[in-house]
Amino acid sequence: MGVPASIVFAAALACALPPYAAAAAPVPIHYRTVAIDGVDVFYREAGPKDAPVVLLLHGFPSSSHMYRNLIPQLADRYRVIAPDYPGFGHSAMPARDRFSYSFDRLADIIDKFTVAVGASRYALYVQDYGAPVGFRIAAANPERISALVVQNGNAYQEGIDNPFWDGLKAYWKERTEERAGPVRRILEPEVTKWFYTDGAGDPQAISPDTWTVDQAGLERPGNKEIQLDLLYDYRSNPPRYAEWQAYFRRHQPPTLIVWGRNDKGFPPVAAQSYLRDLPKAELHLFDTGHFALEEHGADIARLMRDFLGRSTKGRQGDQQ
Repeated sequence: MGVPASIVFAAALACALPPYAAAAAPVPIHYRTVAIDGVDVFYREAGPKDAPVVLLLHGFPSSSHMYRNLIPQLADRYRVIAPDYPGFGHSAMPARDRFSYSFDRLADIIDKFTVAVGASRYALYVQDYGAPVGFRIAAANPERISALVVQNGNAYQEGIDNPFWDGLKAYWKERTEERAGPVRRILEPEVTKWFYTDGAGDPQAISPDTWTVDQAGLERPGNKEIQLDLLYDYRSNPPRYAEWQAYFRRHQPPTLIVWGRNDKGFPPVAAQSYLRDLPKAELHLFDTGHFALEEHGADIARLMRDFLGRSTKGRQGDQQ
């Protein structure tokens, strides 16, 4: 008799512990769940309750697991919160006929999540899917954002004008099984591994736990159809780029851009495009791919500590 997919997924997550956690994390990380609109949203949290908040929004096909090593490097100074979206990680995976898997809905859930956990103002870290989720929230509630950290996440047309997006663009134009075929391949194990290793400066430095954990999530019954819904709905993001760019120009949030320059889907031109609207943004390109934290987590953490120290002052109550 086969082992249930949910048990395999939980076991994979449990095995993927940061190797230096005991030495580098004097502040304990807590693993919590809160109900938002009847959906259980899992999140990782560490740091003083009254410290400035850093909200970490994950990408595809990952979860808050991608921040497992970054959190302890910030939590001595900041209240660090990293949720999983519905359908990802340890959050609930409601059936598609009971929950709309769209970027509008994910942003709505995360917006309500921040209220539920008492994060009224925060520095926002976005990667991949985190960008369209987070920028929806930021553009609608600019007063809540103390700073931005952007890592391989699109807000400009230049970011999707490359061959990686051709199959998705065809799917956006016509949602048929024929056009879904190439998109479904994005959900297969070899592609999940590719997201982590392609463009890496040293692929052997990337833990196989990363893609194993992500693939375990994708293999849960019904999850691939959920992911297809979101990959199709990604078409809703480019029409919002002008709105997000207007938010950048008008509000000029302090911005740190940390980017894997070898990412084929999110090339450096996408990072450089932010400077048109955020000329004071600090841009750093790293010799790695899509998941820059895996190889350059310590470097990015150091940059963040310096940047956030200059951008977010005082305790949570002082940020209002």
